Order: sequence, then structure tokens, then C-alpha cells
Amino acid sequence: MSPDKGKRAKSKGRVSPEPTATPTPEESVPPYVVRWHPDAVDERDASWPAREQVALLHAAQKLEAVGPRLGHPHSSAVRGEAGKGLRELRPRAGRSRWRALYRQVGSSTFVILAVGPEAQIDQRRFDDAVARAVARFADLEVDS
Repeated sequence: MSPDKGKRAKSKGRVSPEPTATPTPEESVPPYVVRWHPDAVDERDASWPAREQVALLHAAQKLEAVGPRLGHPHSSAVRGEAGKGLRELRPRAGRSRWRALYRQVGSSTFVILAVGPEAQIDQRRFDDAVARAVARFADLEVDS
């Protein structure tokens, strides 16, 4: 075994390149917008505890700041054929019992379509929320 194994080689006067003034594609994207379907707002306000509503609003702010790069544990794809194209917003990094189902519309807009319990807590009600989200998204497509 070499005595240098696992050690970093020393740099010989190399300087890392200066950052360029040209923004990367991710940086040149316009600000992201998160919109709520009116029925999703009603679902959130009618059934969610106040603490969970605040956590969801913080998660929506993260989505607005990061856009499609928001990954696990804050966001996840909805599994199954019924939820194809939907993502779930996972408040409190997935530790919340609630989920907001959303979909991207265009390059910079996200629409939260429905809210419901986390699938492992109540699969039937989660599936109902997925069905509502799909139907609401279809209605948005007709209107646009």
C-alpha cells in the first residue's frame, strides 16, 4: 500500500478559473410562480391544522425559489398511472402528514391543485386528492 493513498495531491500553483459573467441556464430562468387552485385553497384552509398550513406555505416558498430543482425530501413524484405528471409538495421535509399535489405549467409556473393526507397515513383519501388534482388540471387545460 502506498503511504500517499487517500491523500489529496497538492496543487502546483493552479488557480481556479474566474467565474464568467454569463449566467447558466438555471440562473437565467425567470422567477418561479406558485399559484393555488381555489378549491385547493379551500381544502387547505378547511382541514389543515394552522401549524401545518404554515409549514405548507414555507414549502411553497421553497418551490417558488428553486422551481423544478426542488427535490427530495421536499418534493416527490406521485407514484402510479393515475398521478402521472403530478408531484407532491412535502411540508417539513416529508415529516408532515399532509401533501399538496401540484404540476408545472409552462416554464416558470406551478399550480397546486389539491391537498390531502400523506399516502401512508390514508391511502384512500390520498388517491381521492390525486383524482381531484387530475380533474382540476384537465379543467385548466380546457380553459387555456
